[in-house]
Amino acid sequence: MPIKSNFPDLDLKVTDIFSFLFNRKDRQFPDDQIIFQDADNLDRQYTYTQLRQLSIDFGKGLKSNHGFRKGDVLGLFVPNDIEVPPVVLGTLWAGGVVSPANPGYTVAELVYQLKDSGARVLVTHLSVLDNARKAAAEVGIPESDILLLGKDGDPGRKFKHWSAVRNLEGTVRWKSPKIDPKTDLAFLVYSSGTTGRPKGVKLTHHNMTSNMEQIHATEGWLTWNGSKSVPGIPDAPKGKGDKVLASLPFFHIYGLNLLVLSPIFSGVHHLVLARFELEKWCRLVQDQQVTFSYIVPPIVLLLCKAPVVGKYDLSSLRMTNSGAAPLTRDLVETLYKRKGVRVKQGYGLSETSPTIFIQRWEDWLDSVGSTGWMVPNLEAKFCAVPGPGQESDGNKEVPRGQVGELYVRGPNVFVGYHNNQAATVECLDQDGWFRTGDVGFMDDKGNLTITDRVKELIKYKGFQVPPAELEGYLANHELVDDVAVVGVDSAELGTEVPRAYVVRKGGLQAVKPKDAQEIITWLNGKVANHKKLRGGLKFVDAVPKSVSGKILRRVLKESAQKEFKAEEQAKLKAKL
Repeated sequence: MPIKSNFPDLDLKVTDIFSFLFNRKDRQFPDDQIIFQDADNLDRQYTYTQLRQLSIDFGKGLKSNHGFRKGDVLGLFVPNDIEVPPVVLGTLWAGGVVSPANPGYTVAELVYQLKDSGARVLVTHLSVLDNARKAAAEVGIPESDILLLGKDGDPGRKFKHWSAVRNLEGTVRWKSPKIDPKTDLAFLVYSSGTTGRPKGVKLTHHNMTSNMEQIHATEGWLTWNGSKSVPGIPDAPKGKGDKVLASLPFFHIYGLNLLVLSPIFSGVHHLVLARFELEKWCRLVQDQQVTFSYIVPPIVLLLCKAPVVGKYDLSSLRMTNSGAAPLTRDLVETLYKRKGVRVKQGYGLSETSPTIFIQRWEDWLDSVGSTGWMVPNLEAKFCAVPGPGQESDGNKEVPRGQVGELYVRGPNVFVGYHNNQAATVECLDQDGWFRTGDVGFMDDKGNLTITDRVKELIKYKGFQVPPAELEGYLANHELVDDVAVVGVDSAELGTEVPRAYVVRKGGLQAVKPKDAQEIITWLNGKVANHKKLRGGLKFVDAVPKSVSGKILRRVLKESAQKEFKAEEQAKLKAKL
């Protein structure tokens, strides 16, 4: 039987994202409430009213200057910036679809996403303009449709700044089109698959607004005016409210919904960091009296171990929330003992907009190791984990408390993969059940613990790395006869990292001392930062495979983890 959330169902609004955020009647915070502030330049900030007007102006400019129509896709290739929200909301006001891309992508990786998404306009940043321009040229996006955001414009004045894209005609005919919230797309976010190329996850307006309401119902202790208290946890300053440090990437679904959209709904003040830097993060928490931050396990590891953390007072933090990968009890307890920083966990996927489980503030220590309760309006079931070479069967449910593959159903579940019906059918059935590919169990209190993954994805600091994609590159190297890539857990980095097993041309007897580093360097030059072979490369006689030719990743991964752990320990001893 499907399991329902411990939280009561919500009466979810059915409306487009812009209206949900800016045309609401239940807003309690004032028009001049500061929502986003640049952590590196505190004079740069946007109030709620400014965000609304800038979004409308940009939306009208897209229509009048770029012929933007409902359903057109805008590619977003930028680091974090307070200008991201009005660009996103302006695109949605115009009826468009936003497809955010990792600013660390190579030209080839960006080309793939722009081509697959069908992006008509590309908004980028001066720091990555060169790659953006090359990729746009390759897919046929004219330079006149490349726009910049950020405090620095183009010195050569060739590329227009997004804020200059306005309805200069002054005509009143540009209006926001009618949106069907449950069918019209708002975002195309790219989630890597196990069979090679990243897949475009189609998220509707209703998917995203539903998840904002689901999150707000569980994170309601974050307020714009400090009006709510949690027993045993310090209050936010009365009248001033919470201050959130936003350092997770906005292009990732975790940051996109929780740090770009949700702040406009809650009215909570957000300090925006272009990218995470440990000492800067600590200094901002101390100097700006930050009360909350969304983080990931590698950040928790740094806060536990890095000596520089000891220089700063982090006591203003009421709570932090870790997501993107499981977190151990040891790390949670170590950080609390060291700095008094509380960490709770959440769990989600791109396909679920993203949050589906979240620990309550009051349970942060009692249910440590779990990802907490299922959000409202969601159902879950656990099914028997398929054996090697077997297909998943969503009808073979296992009893609550028993380990199984997690399936979920609810209003925040995506509507399918873009241009990939086969992949959609594989994980999303006609009844709306989504196969997450993750394995775990739910205890009698409703807490979910993730124990494994059916999928073969490697997760480096929350970013998905498809082994088949790296294998595709490596197979083209002149020294490689066969290859398999698996993920191994790095104690040093606090995350999973890719590790390659290569059959060299000529066999093991042909291996030369510099061969491994040559191949690693070659591959690292072709992929984004999070896809690099941080787990190293080992030459083998053969890659273990099944009779049908499938790589036996679980067999390989078990031996790989033992080898990699021994290598890390040897390195550590060498340093001592």
